[in-house]
Amino acid sequence: MQTSPVARRLQGAQTIDDLREIARRRTPRAVFDYTDGAAGAEESLRRSRAVFDSVELIPRVLRDVSDVDVSTTILERKQSLPLIFAPTGFTRMMHHTGESAVVRAASRAGLPYALSTMGTTSIEDLAAAAPDARRWFQLYLWRDREASRDFAERADANGYDTLILTLDTPVSGRRLRDLRNGMTIPPTLRARTVIDGARHPHWWFNFLTTEPLEFASLRSWGGTGSSVSNLDPTATIADLEWVRGIWPGRLVVKGIQTVDDARLVVDAGADGIVISNHGGRQLDKAPTPLETLPAIVDAVGDRSEVFIDGAVRSGADIIAAVALGARAVLIGRAYLYGLMAGGGAGVDRVLDILGTEMVNTMQLMGVTSLAELTPDRVRLR
Repeated sequence: MQTSPVARRLQGAQTIDDLREIARRRTPRAVFDYTDGAAGAEESLRRSRAVFDSVELIPRVLRDVSDVDVSTTILERKQSLPLIFAPTGFTRMMHHTGESAVVRAASRAGLPYALSTMGTTSIEDLAAAAPDARRWFQLYLWRDREASRDFAERADANGYDTLILTLDTPVSGRRLRDLRNGMTIPPTLRARTVIDGARHPHWWFNFLTTEPLEFASLRSWGGTGSSVSNLDPTATIADLEWVRGIWPGRLVVKGIQTVDDARLVVDAGADGIVISNHGGRQLDKAPTPLETLPAIVDAVGDRSEVFIDGAVRSGADIIAAVALGARAVLIGRAYLYGLMAGGGAGVDRVLDILGTEMVNTMQLMGVTSLAELTPDRVRLR
């Protein structure tokens, strides 16, 4: 039985790092660096990864681990894995199938998918692409509050059950890889870009023959060119309370890095928080989420679901975060590597790898359910 080149390529990938390497080879440098890079000297990203590398999982023996359950409940709904697809901007730049391919993979796996305000598929088109998926919408506080209200109302009208409000972007971080690559959104056909594109003809063919890239949900609010300038550096707790007042569904606040801020947003009505340094893409030298997690769980975990993101590359990373108190983990770069490596099938492969690693890790630890993953089963060296 013959398999396609894409299937063979993906089956050869046994880890997320394998998919990352395939993605690096198959996409132009500027596009890969936009996904892979972080702000400043990228210390936040390296430190977040280093903390996961320092994790020590504590195994127990003589346990029956023939049947392992990796399902959980996220905001009162049963999910197949403690995993959420994080919002990512300009996803169709990584692969022409973009957000639609990712949300379909999430739907097949029974997992939530969060569409970014800066997505390249609109709120309405994503709902049409995967009507049975659990869809969340990620919102930035725009200077024009009517634009923010419009996004929230459209998400609600199209069946999005949870709003993720991102608060760590009063301004955009300085992403030096993008600046050095002369990265523009969408990519422009300069001499250096054309030369790089010659080494990635499949990517360029798809880029040139599919719909132009744009921030699709912003089409009526200034489009791509005004996206960064629309970020609001004046936002305060009153604006979070305003969002809580206009949004009827679940509200998750993303970008929390301290206990005080966790208490602040939960007091203001957040149903969940994401401990996040934006994947290292905003403030460089920011706290590492995994190290911050236990204290925040102790402070607000009885009133709010606590999630975490940043530098997650394996099922063992997810297990460590759950053991330290996270209800679930958001992944962004990981599924984008899969998308760049093989479209929607690449995203499926990401979930296959992570799910297999989670089950194997739990069996070797001697646990059969996520409830058995307690803080005493993990330590940071």
